[in-house]
Amino acid sequence: MWSHPWHQTTKEMILPNRAYAFFSHTHKAQKENMPLLDKILAERASLYDYELIVGENGKRLLAFGNFAGRAGMIDFLRGLGQRYLSLGYSTPFLSLGSSYMYPSLAAAKAAVISVGEEIATQGLPLGICPLVFVFTGSGNVCSGAQEIFKLLPHTFVDPSRLSELQNKETNQAKHGSKRIFQVYGCIVTAKDMVEPKDPMKVFDKVDYYAHPEHYNPIFHEKVAPYASVIVNCMYWEKRFPPLLSYKQIQDLMRKGCPLVGIADITCDISGSLEFVNHATSIDSPFFRYDAITDSYHNDMDGNGVICLAVDILPTEFAKEATQYFGNVLSQFVTHLASATDITTLPAHLRRACIVHGGVLTSLYDYIPRMRKSDSEDASENSAANSLSTKTKYNTSVSLSGHLFDQFLINEALDIIESAGGSFHLVNCHVGQSVDAISYSELEVGADDKAVLDQIIDSLTSLANPTESNRFSNQNSSKISLKLGKVQENGMEKESDPKKKAAVLILGAGRVCQPAAEMISSFGTSQWYKTLLEDDFEDQIDVDVIVGSLYLKDAEQIVEGIPNVTGIQLDVTDNANLFKRISQVDVVISLLPPSCHIIVADACIQLKKHLVTSSYVDSSMSMLDDKAKDAGITILGEMGLDPGIDHMMAMKMIDEAHMQKGKIKSFTSYCGGLPSPEDANNPLAYKFSWNPVGAIRAGRNPATYKDHGKTVHIDGENLYDSATRLRIPDFPAFALECLPNRNSLLYGDLYGIGSEASTIFRGTLRYEGFSEIMATLSRIGLFNNEAHPILKNEERPTFRKFMFNLLKIVHEDSDGGLIREEDITERILTLEHCKDRRSATMTAKTIIFLGLLDQTEIPASCKSAFEVACFRMEERLSYSNTEKDMVLLHHEVEVEYPNSQITEKHRATLLEFGKIADGKTTTAMALTVGIPAAVGALLLLTNKIQTRGVLRPIIPEVYTPALDIIQAYGIKLIAKNE
Repeated sequence: MWSHPWHQTTKEMILPNRAYAFFSHTHKAQKENMPLLDKILAERASLYDYELIVGENGKRLLAFGNFAGRAGMIDFLRGLGQRYLSLGYSTPFLSLGSSYMYPSLAAAKAAVISVGEEIATQGLPLGICPLVFVFTGSGNVCSGAQEIFKLLPHTFVDPSRLSELQNKETNQAKHGSKRIFQVYGCIVTAKDMVEPKDPMKVFDKVDYYAHPEHYNPIFHEKVAPYASVIVNCMYWEKRFPPLLSYKQIQDLMRKGCPLVGIADITCDISGSLEFVNHATSIDSPFFRYDAITDSYHNDMDGNGVICLAVDILPTEFAKEATQYFGNVLSQFVTHLASATDITTLPAHLRRACIVHGGVLTSLYDYIPRMRKSDSEDASENSAANSLSTKTKYNTSVSLSGHLFDQFLINEALDIIESAGGSFHLVNCHVGQSVDAISYSELEVGADDKAVLDQIIDSLTSLANPTESNRFSNQNSSKISLKLGKVQENGMEKESDPKKKAAVLILGAGRVCQPAAEMISSFGTSQWYKTLLEDDFEDQIDVDVIVGSLYLKDAEQIVEGIPNVTGIQLDVTDNANLFKRISQVDVVISLLPPSCHIIVADACIQLKKHLVTSSYVDSSMSMLDDKAKDAGITILGEMGLDPGIDHMMAMKMIDEAHMQKGKIKSFTSYCGGLPSPEDANNPLAYKFSWNPVGAIRAGRNPATYKDHGKTVHIDGENLYDSATRLRIPDFPAFALECLPNRNSLLYGDLYGIGSEASTIFRGTLRYEGFSEIMATLSRIGLFNNEAHPILKNEERPTFRKFMFNLLKIVHEDSDGGLIREEDITERILTLEHCKDRRSATMTAKTIIFLGLLDQTEIPASCKSAFEVACFRMEERLSYSNTEKDMVLLHHEVEVEYPNSQITEKHRATLLEFGKIADGKTTTAMALTVGIPAAVGALLLLTNKIQTRGVLRPIIPEVYTPALDIIQAYGIKLIAKNE
């Protein structure tokens, strides 16, 4: 007899003719748990499930939720004291310890009571009041958390009165009160989190659990703006809107929301609270999430909210939790172990018996029926075929309620089968607690319409009991029923309300994954409303196909992403390329630019839209007329730079022009950098790709306009032209800027060439980068000509090669110069730079890159440039735990007629890489992949109707695109001065 879940064991542990009790998770007929059930049946064993042992009130008798709530609340109150101290407030919470620090639950409660007494007598600082704790959930976890909360002097407030409470406390402050002597609690339920999309309807809990897509989230508007602490204790599934999304928490923080912390006691990682993206440990229970910079920290100091996410909270009260479970279980052990006739068992144990002596008990005979339906589905390939080929009439039936824990699914299936009908299980969402509602969608069929009508009538009666038996039907025993239209086999059926579409993504690099994830989630995510809400009524389910030259790469990218398939596809294989493109609606090419023309020609012939993130070059521009004739759009430059930079710039410029303004100056800066905490090398720079392109970019000439004067910088002098820069919204970033190629082209592209006296586009790096790179260049490390030493058959070491560049006589012994100070002096002596600080930083870089190592240089390196790239790729790459950062910043000076004041408009994007489930998504991949995906979705939904070759510089593209990008969680900040 076990007290732990079966998934921690193996089927082989099941022995013949034994009785077992554990959390089996088999009573809901979930496919992944059926092998265990089969093993128990085969061994003629008996199975009792702890989850099904419930009392007369329907509550589970064996559960740890109360202990999780208690421990989580105590731990959070302790952290709250530390957090407020970092913000300059001393509170009574500072005296609390963590739950595990107390010898017993009683001792921990006594400590909380002492804190409550101090609040009642000395009060809380006015600056943190009203201190409002918002509780989500209604089960054991929430009950335990509230049990601790109620030990403090408190008042509970209805969610509708939170705004009033805040105003009351503010007025109290104005009248001279210096302290507040209580805290406030607020319990929210589903009706406080969502509202019906249809304004004519009222909230219906049963309908919401069955059809969450019919509801809009409101928690972030109605409750969260007034919360100091959110204590999250609720059950949540992905089909429901999140309690707080990334974008919602970011918007709240920007508006000055008083939220200081999250106690995510359910520890639903990346669940109802999207930004709670990892669990924490008992000895380090908190992390700090800064929503403005979308960054995570392990300290209490700085901006953001503290988050508790410990997933083993009951173990902090190990003695009490174990004793409680053991005491309850001990009451059942004798009955369970000795029962040969289950009819003699108490009712609550009899109902918990799924299998007895190798046979399913009558309460659970729905399991094989549901399994049979599921297996038929697999053999018939589609839900439609499973009944439409066997029965003349069929209809869809949606059931929601306590289908499994109250055994209502049995009654429904009995009604169908006893009438001579049949059913096919299309979909099933299973509640994970006794308080949660389950949802099943069935296709019900019969050969006689009268039989199907009888089934529908009986199911309707089950869902709507008559007055004579309504009293005996408790709320928990009620089914909610929704019926589809009866359809006759052989007649035309109505189309699925969700349209199907397909997108082909070519290229399986880093950028592909975020693009595929966004597109595949289109029909099920909340952000899609930003696109469809106004004038596009149909929802779309989008299948994504990722094509790569190597199948392994494609399969690796798509792993774990629903509705996405990886295939092998060589774009030079004309027949296969045409076949694949003909099967989709839109193509996204993330291939090298040289491949785009091949794809574009195929798209024109097959009349399919195309999106790329690459520059629209002359060869692509020449396809404009052909694309128009084919009635398609080729949308290029849908990435970051180019892409989001175009969109942000044109939005600012067009808005100024609409108000008769004249653009006096346009400056734009963009850079992909390591996140500040990971800029941990002398260059403060890292590569997430081969460094060849980035180093060569630093040798390109540049042209820009500065106060009416055209300035040209030779490639050899580009690094020396870097200037210091501070972004107003992020002054802590010590940055520098390098001119980026020909900025004058953007004057013509944006329509400001004749009016702006300054047009400048620059590349961002951390300060000091260019000085080091310029010095390395003068040393000769970026020389691309074949180097004599590297031609030798006997390969030189890195040290010998570097000594050659620095003109140091190499010694066979270890007596050569290798110290940082010696290299610094040598650089100064050779006059590669005049600044000792720059020489020192260059010496540090040389040592960090391993250019003084006594290891041989690979034979593939023929030039100094190749040696540099080889070492940089090795030493300047991101580890699995490091994140990158993208920063894009525009400044536009606008002069308005009849005004003596010049306005400065700013727009900034700051995005950090993300690490989830051990997988890193770079900020660069996000900010390139998401715009490409957005472009495809705009074309799928006919938001873009202009045909030909386009850039995202027209309102038809950039207006909805920017809205969707922000709704998806990429932060764009706009300010005017």
